[in-house]
Parts: sequence; C-alpha cells; structure tokens
Amino acid sequence: MTTPRVIVIGAGLGGLAAALHLAARGFQVRLLEKNPSVGGKLNRITADGYSFDTGPSLVTMPDILRNTFAVAGERLEDHLTLQPLDPICRYRWPDGVRLDLSSDLAKTVTALRRIAPEDEAAFFRFLSYGADLYTATAPVFLFNDFRDWRQLWRQLDRHLLRQLPRLATLKTVADRTAEFFASPYLRQLFNRYATYNGSSPYRAQATFCLIPYVEFAFGAWYVAGGLYRIAEALTRIAEAQGVVIETNAPVAEILVEHGGVKGVRLANGDVLVADAIVSNADALYTYARLLPSVRRRAYSDQRLARIEPSCSGFILLLGTARKFDQLAHHNIFFSRDYPGEFAEIFDTLTPPRDPTIYVCATSRTDPTQAPPGGENLFVMVNAPAVCDAYDWDNVARDYRNQIVAQLESVGLTGLSDSIVFEDMLTPKRFATWFNAHRGSIYGLSSNSLRNAFWRPPIRAREVRGLYFTGGGTHPGGGIPLVLLSGKLAAAAVASDIGNR
Repeated sequence: MTTPRVIVIGAGLGGLAAALHLAARGFQVRLLEKNPSVGGKLNRITADGYSFDTGPSLVTMPDILRNTFAVAGERLEDHLTLQPLDPICRYRWPDGVRLDLSSDLAKTVTALRRIAPEDEAAFFRFLSYGADLYTATAPVFLFNDFRDWRQLWRQLDRHLLRQLPRLATLKTVADRTAEFFASPYLRQLFNRYATYNGSSPYRAQATFCLIPYVEFAFGAWYVAGGLYRIAEALTRIAEAQGVVIETNAPVAEILVEHGGVKGVRLANGDVLVADAIVSNADALYTYARLLPSVRRRAYSDQRLARIEPSCSGFILLLGTARKFDQLAHHNIFFSRDYPGEFAEIFDTLTPPRDPTIYVCATSRTDPTQAPPGGENLFVMVNAPAVCDAYDWDNVARDYRNQIVAQLESVGLTGLSDSIVFEDMLTPKRFATWFNAHRGSIYGLSSNSLRNAFWRPPIRAREVRGLYFTGGGTHPGGGIPLVLLSGKLAAAAVASDIGNR
C-alpha cells in the first residue's frame, strides 16, 4: 500500500509542529508556505544590525516545545538556548509607580509589599485559584482534541467534577481580580493577562485567570538569538525527517470531491494531490477563501461576518542609536483608563486614545540584537481588528507620532531623535502578510463563553480529511498552545486515515 500524503498549508509554528508529528508517524508530508520565509507570525525583520521578532516575545510551558523536538528524536538543548527572564516584566503606571514581576516569588512578594501590602495574601490565593483552574481545564481543553461536551464529561474524573461548581463561573477576568485584590494596581496588572489571547478582561471568562499561574509555575523564557530561532530549528529538523517545505507557494483553493479533500490548487495553477490536508492558515480565512465550492453551514459568510475577532496590534520596530537603561526586557506602560481602552478596541473599534504600551527590548538580554550602544525596541499597543470605519494607511503615521510622544513623556527622553531604523506593522499589514482574518492576531476573541471554549475545531466540520492547526483553532494562541494544536492535528489525521 502507498504511504498517505498529507499537505500542510502554512509554515507557522502550528504547521511546522504538525509536519514533524506527521513525519514521525510515517506520513509523506509536503508543507506549503505563501511567504518567502517560514514562521508565520513568529517571524523576523532585520536591518542595519537590528533584529526584531515580529510575533511572540517569550516562551512559556517550555516542556511542550521540548516535546516537539523529542518527537523527531532531537534534544531542544542541542538546537536552542533558553534563558530565564528576571524580571519577567516591568510595569509602570501613570502616577510613577513601578513593579518588577519575577518568577522568583520572594522577589515578587518584596516588590508587591512596596505598592500593595494589603494584597500579599490575596496574591497567593489568586495563584492557587489559577492552579486549580489549570488542573481542572488543561487535561481536557489543552491536551486533547476537544470535540463535544460528551467527550468532556467522559474525561472529567470525580475529583474534577467536585471542583467544577467552584471553578465554573460566568464572571469575567475583571470580576475575579476585583474579588481578590483591593489594590487598583494589581487589578490592572492581572487583568492584562486576558490580552495574551487577544481579549478584553472585562468580557473574557474568568477561566483565563489561569494564565498568570502558568507564567509563574513554568517560567518565562527567551531564546538566545531571538525567538525566530525556534522556527529555524524546527524547519531544519522537519527537512531532515523528510518533510518537503516549499516557500513562495501560496494555496489558492482546497480541492474537494464527494465531501472529502483531494488536494490543493496553487496560485500558479499547479494541482497537488493529498489524502489529508492540515491548514495552518487562519481557520476563518480557510473557510472563507480556500473552500469556494463547499456549502459551509457552520461557517457561512453570514456567520463569519458576525464572529468577533481578537484584537490586533499596532507595532513600531524602532532601532535606536542609544540605550534606555530604565527598560527591562519586557515593559508595560499602563493607560489611565483601562476599561475605556478596551471599550474603544472592541466596542467602538477605534485605536485607543490613551493606550497601554508594551515595549520589548531583547537587546537588554541579548546584545546581538542591536548594534553596540543601541536598542531594538518592539513597541506594541492593542488595536481593533480591521473595519470599514477608517483606513490604517491614513491614520498610522499620526498614531505612530502619538505613541512615540507618549513614551517620551513617561521617561524615554530623546527617543524620537535617537531612532535610526524604523518599520511599522498595522492590522492591515497583518491581514495581508499572514492572511489573518481582519488582521486579528489570535483568530477569535475569547470575549464570550462560546468563543472561549468552542473555537474552530481541529477537524473541519464540512470537509472530510481537512484539519486545522494554529492560534485560530483549538486550543488557542501562544507558542505552547499552537504547538499542541499541531500535535493534536497530526493525531487526528492518524486516527482517521491511519498510515497504510
């Protein structure tokens, strides 16, 4: 019998992980990437001695990354050097208050006592609550191909069933942080974690309070040389395992016959035959653009228009000729009106007038990322997904000037005059570069109970033999979850068609 052929569309981390797991199971794998380089949103821009990771900025749950190497018989440590970040992040508020959050709990508690001594015990209760959430949800929602509530019921053991009444809630992240913390500083700080999946803390389910626990429990890590090294290493290993990787190979259509996939048609007209297809393209883009001949009940054009995307981002890549020693590796400059900021992003779909600004300066940890005496500043604010109200091409320059001026006002004096290299990523650019639905970073928002736990599943509902991987499908966005989605997709292919 012939070896089953699988085509993977998109060489993001999910596609690379799926290809590795499929190759390890003996499948013949061909990976097609529309862009000149692999990595998807985990990409890299370099110029004039400056290097910028354009996507994820830290690694959490490193054992999942380690497992992705192990499935090919490789050791992560032979390919990458993980460096723990301390502090994990430096937070600043408009009134000048500063807090360094560390995975060393003793350091964190000392820092918390300076700004919110009344909440020291609450901090540990909150982490314990997050640990309970993780214990209850991870086995079912993260490490399994979650398909329906009957499957969920079968997988919950008695201990978890006893916990469900206490953990299951319709409250939001912001509701929970308000119950735990008296300090407005800590409420805002722990509300921020909802943005890890592109959502609003005032609408996202309280279940996402597990994210801070994950960061403290498993650490926050940087990859020496930049996080793009992950994509490079996985690519080398995949090719060594026999995966055929083609860049500059955009897929125009998934070909379907009698309800099942039969291959793909490339933009140049070539037709490639496959027994199964794993799409690492955005799930909503796949339904809307790559399946033109399929009658889509679950993801019709009408429903796709109603689905709320996650937030996008407005990003400045700034290479400076001087250092800013007040910066840590990761930095957050909070806005004055957090609820108003998210109302603008998700309700009025307008760029926040007073945004929270994230600055990642990997040169603080890794001098190879900028020329001597300079910094590589990745500056990002959360922004609404692309809409018809305005065109980013018309507003980006003014918004850029506002962000730079705001950073100068909070301490980065002389920033504007020190910039010697600059690039800009808008939601509109995300939409075209990555085929991201409306330029969203994480696919669907998690601003509702349905979206939080019922993302597009690994198995496509309308087409037999089509599977999904990446941040837009189950179990969600971020490096570890995207890698898990690739593993789950490969397992689903093996379960459904086997390796003959």
